[in-house]
Amino acid sequence: MLFCVIAATLTLGACLAVLLPLIGGIKGGPAAADHDLEVYRDQLAELGRDVARGLIHSAEAEEARAEIGRRILRLAAAESSAETKRSTRVTQFVATVAVLAIPLVSWGLYGKLGSPALPSQPLAARFANSPTNSSVDALIARAEAHLAANPADGKGWDVLAPVYLRLQRFPAAVTAYRNAIRLNGSSAARQTGLGEAIANAAGGIVSADAQAAFQAALTLDPANAKASFYLAMGLAQEGKRAQATAAWQKMLETLPPDSPWLGAVQQALGQAAEPSVAAEAPVNGPDAQQMEAARQMPQQDRQAMIETMVAGLDSRLKQNPRDLQDWMQLIRSYAVLGKPVQARDALSRALAAFGAGSDEARKFTAFAVSLGVTATE
Repeated sequence: MLFCVIAATLTLGACLAVLLPLIGGIKGGPAAADHDLEVYRDQLAELGRDVARGLIHSAEAEEARAEIGRRILRLAAAESSAETKRSTRVTQFVATVAVLAIPLVSWGLYGKLGSPALPSQPLAARFANSPTNSSVDALIARAEAHLAANPADGKGWDVLAPVYLRLQRFPAAVTAYRNAIRLNGSSAARQTGLGEAIANAAGGIVSADAQAAFQAALTLDPANAKASFYLAMGLAQEGKRAQATAAWQKMLETLPPDSPWLGAVQQALGQAAEPSVAAEAPVNGPDAQQMEAARQMPQQDRQAMIETMVAGLDSRLKQNPRDLQDWMQLIRSYAVLGKPVQARDALSRALAAFGAGSDEARKFTAFAVSLGVTATE
């Protein structure tokens, strides 16, 4: 209510500020122009009769005629001014109507389309509820609450799925992509995202479900580089090295020079050309057999064993960062444990220790690619 009173007062003040100069106008009224003109004509006729009777000299008569002429001219000017006044009054009337119509129309529209009964909200509360001031977790929580209440909102699942993938919430990303495909239909981007989420949820293993998603993406978009790369990686993980090499080689020939996948393909080909690289990872730290044995232990004991061995290996590398084989073992350990963030961090530290352009760095990247690990997102 207070808002309406303030708004009405301000509107009235603004209208008066415009109307007062208009309704004041130009004061005064027109003279009796027709009567005055008739008087001046009678004076001219009388002056002519006086000259004819010899009552006034010719020079004086000319001066009198000149003076009467000047008065007639002033009368004509007064008539023109009166006409201008009448035109000004019409303009004033139109402007007044327009000024009064603006608040009436605007308030009518606001009463019809606006929300005059909406309660006021403090400025601090509006800032607190603004999406720009919310954290990523808060925004995701809002989206999740919305989708819980509206599970058929395909656009919401479409937005949330890649966010889950970037935040490495892979199982949630799988669910979101499946819902987006079910509600919005299949697309190359959705199928590729689904395959990537499935592969990352499995610790970088391109399973049959992931391969099906990538294959569906390629059916919709044969030039999809991500789907092609992951399918080739799946072939390599199955031991089909020749087929994987052929797939990567085909990508290398067709990718544009500025493709972000060019470097990954070259690394994968380098690793495929040196099949002994993967076997170079030594037994310092947990090897594959130890990791498998740990999986058979009770959860608490298994976790303690794995964390102890991996932490010890990581500690040794901090003291001696020039050990090529230990870095490979650490990367593989994190990959097997399904910790892609730590695996990428280990790969980045290994590259920094030997230099990005070194032969060791090339081996690191090729070995990591075979595990589904890259130095960047």
